[in-house]
Amino acid sequence: MACRIISPLRCPLDPPLFSAAHSRQNNCNYDTFKSFPPSSYVRPKKISSSNRKRGSLVIVKSQTATEKRSVSDERMLVFVPPHPLIKHWVSVLRNEQTPCLIFKSAMAELGRLLIYEASNDWLPIVTGEIQSPMGVAFVEFIDPREPVTIVPILRAGLALMEHASSILPATKTYHLGISRDEETLQPTIYLNKLPDKLPEGSRVLVVDPMLATGGTIVAAIDLLKDRGVTNKQIKVISAVAAPPALQKLSEKFPGLRVYTGIIDPTVNEKGFIIPGLGDAGDRSFGT
Repeated sequence: MACRIISPLRCPLDPPLFSAAHSRQNNCNYDTFKSFPPSSYVRPKKISSSNRKRGSLVIVKSQTATEKRSVSDERMLVFVPPHPLIKHWVSVLRNEQTPCLIFKSAMAELGRLLIYEASNDWLPIVTGEIQSPMGVAFVEFIDPREPVTIVPILRAGLALMEHASSILPATKTYHLGISRDEETLQPTIYLNKLPDKLPEGSRVLVVDPMLATGGTIVAAIDLLKDRGVTNKQIKVISAVAAPPALQKLSEKFPGLRVYTGIIDPTVNEKGFIIPGLGDAGDRSFGT
C-alpha cells in the first residue's frame, strides 16, 4: 500500500486533559468529577472534596474517557469508563463460581476494553493520502515507528494484557515479576526485563489487575522512572482499584493516569480488595 506523507508527524507526547464541559467529539456526562486528598478514602458513590493541590486526584466516569485541558497537570486522573461491557466482565470476574478458563478470558476482554479507552488521544499519528478504489483519500495511521511499551506485572498482568496487540498496531513488551510478602505486604522484584533506558517520549502501559495496597504498582513505576520515563508518559491498566493504592499513586506520581474497571471501597488486613475478585493470578492460571 502506497502512502504519500503530506504533513509532518503529529506525535503529541502529553495527553490533553479533561474539561468539565464536554468532548468535542461526543457529549460526555461526567458522573463524578471531584478532587480529594490522599488521606481520604474513596468510594464509588461518595467522594470527598479538598482544596489540597499536592497528591490530589480526580475520578472521572464518562462516555468516552477522552482527556481535555482543564484539570491541573499536578493531579492524578483515575478513569472508570461506564461502558456496559466493562461492567459485564467485571461482574464475571467477581463471581466465585466462574471457572478458571472463563475467568482468564474475561480478564483478557476487560483488558482489551480498558486499553482501548486508555489509547484514545495518546497514540502517535502519521497523516497522508492514499488511493482508494474510488479516488484519493486523506488518511491517518498509527505510526508504527513508535510502538507502545507494555509492562505486565506477573502473573495476572499477562491475562489482562493478552489482547493488547489486537488493539494496538505496534507494541513492545517488557515483563516485570513482583511478588508480595503475605505477612508484611511488601513487594519483592524477582524478574526485571526492562531495558536500562527507555527511548525518549515512550508511551508506557503498566498492566496490574489489582491495585490494592499499592506497593507493587509503586515499585513498578519507580523502575520506569529510573529509566527516564515521566509520570505523564505512563498509564496504568487495572481490573479493580482500591483507595490505599490510589492514594499512594497520587502522592508519588502527580500527572499519572489510571484506567480501571471499578473502584472498590476497602482492603482487608491481608491486603485483598473487598469485595474484589480474589487472587487474580491464581484464578487466571488455576494455581
